[in-house]
Amino acid sequence: MADFDIITELSDLESLARDLLREDVVAVDTEADSFYHYFDKTCLVQIATRKHAWLIDPIALGGPAELAPLAPVFASPDVRLLLHAAEYDIFVLKRDCGFEFNNLFDTMVSAQLLGYPAIGLAALIEHHFGVRLPKDEQRSDWSRRPLSEKQLTYAASDVLYLVRLAAKIEKELRKKGRLEWAMADFEALTKRKWPDREFDRLGYLRIKGARALGSTELAVLRELFLMRDARAREVDRPPFKVLGNRALLELAHARPDSPEALARIKGVSDLIIRRMGKDIFKAIAKGCKKPHGPIPKLEGNGRRRMDRRTERRVARLKTWRTPRAKELEIDPGVLCPNAALEAIAFANPKSSAEMAEIGELKVWLSQSFGEEIVEVLADDQGAKDEKAAPRRKRR
Repeated sequence: MADFDIITELSDLESLARDLLREDVVAVDTEADSFYHYFDKTCLVQIATRKHAWLIDPIALGGPAELAPLAPVFASPDVRLLLHAAEYDIFVLKRDCGFEFNNLFDTMVSAQLLGYPAIGLAALIEHHFGVRLPKDEQRSDWSRRPLSEKQLTYAASDVLYLVRLAAKIEKELRKKGRLEWAMADFEALTKRKWPDREFDRLGYLRIKGARALGSTELAVLRELFLMRDARAREVDRPPFKVLGNRALLELAHARPDSPEALARIKGVSDLIIRRMGKDIFKAIAKGCKKPHGPIPKLEGNGRRRMDRRTERRVARLKTWRTPRAKELEIDPGVLCPNAALEAIAFANPKSSAEMAEIGELKVWLSQSFGEEIVEVLADDQGAKDEKAAPRRKRR
């Protein structure tokens, strides 16, 4: 395994960034601390070229904003950025640093398009190089310092093989004629924008079992949910690490009124009672004073209600997708996810041009399979018209 350097000084980062601009490919990964903090942040950036690797420590530098010297590298159209499962990395780097991306290659997206049965980075590296990557630091708290040797080795391993792996996978994409598909997906990832994070005050209704509660229990659950979030923000911990959803439900059911009764709730430790007992009792009392009114309608996932004609078109499209995906040796959900099938069924396009106007579809799906899909829908319409045609009277 190659050596790596740790970057903790701004001058070293600036020098590295200048060198990276002369590279044609750069492997990138990040580590964040979302499993340990309410306000998560980028805690480590791993970078590798064909010859060496670096671990850049934004915490030692003074925060993610100090990663600014890397901005020209990530924005350069001449430096191909190699990432695995790039979506989250791009999200945190755009959010924390304001970076832009122009030349991406994602080995996980590529593996999906090639029909790999296992698309994790460790599985791909073992398949191609016979090397088993360490997995025991996946749930590490990357915000704590100093990082251990095991953490550093784990972090570096995520980029040390990416340059060679991407080269092999790109050859496979070319051989199967799917490189253009991949490049279209990469471009869409680089242009993606995420809304600002907002607290969902109705999130308690999404807890499994919440809608089976009575009006008083549901009101108590709401107050406990709001109390938990306030506490999580205060101590900078993920809400589930402050108090689990199951404990919230049991508290709403039992509505304990004493420390002894509170201690009998599964998931409520002595430490929670000492630190949050008073707040829990206040939330329970507040919920009991005012039972919950009609349950508000939650914002859905954007899926529209289908009529029978649309449902039939979806079914028809699935009969096309299943054998076509098998023929291509990729997962049906990669070829055309259900949300895309439904969007096509609603639009009921009559031409490839109309297919291309459906915003939910990947570019390559419309370009490579638009005519096929339009024919499938036309055949369905023809069958429907034939059934609907009046029959001649028999004499």
